[in-house]
Amino acid sequence: MKEKSGSSKNSKKTDIDQILTYINDVPIRRNFVDNLPSNPKLKVLLIKKRRAGILSEVLFWMQIRAKSFHKIDFERQMIIGDYIVDFYVKNLGLVIEIDGANHNKNQVEDGVEHEFLESLGLQVFRIKDADVRNKLPEVMENLEKFIVLNYKITPNPEIL
Repeated sequence: MKEKSGSSKNSKKTDIDQILTYINDVPIRRNFVDNLPSNPKLKVLLIKKRRAGILSEVLFWMQIRAKSFHKIDFERQMIIGDYIVDFYVKNLGLVIEIDGANHNKNQVEDGVEHEFLESLGLQVFRIKDADVRNKLPEVMENLEKFIVLNYKITPNPEIL
């Protein structure tokens, strides 16, 4: 019997280790995606994009930087394949893209990028530029809902 008890403890630790954070008391699981492709030729463009300081990206960044959004670590402008995504959460495999007037992609390019990112096992959350500028609290609430919907776990009753 002690053998089972010991293995149960290992199982509990594994369940707990899968929890990244909680959003509104809902446990959020880790979903780390390994070995993402990266085009090093985009590094110069990445640096220019960071320096450009697009208003909607800066406003959104101020809400999420330094783990201020549910203790989740966001990266700003990351190269994945032949794309520079606006924001990336490594521990969730989550890409956040702000679409709008200040971005040079059209809907067809966005669709191709979206399919590519999903083919890597990533989730993509899209936000309209105007919504970030005019409805930021709603944008943040929608992001919470998206994360809960796509990453929630039902905890093992033994660990509660």
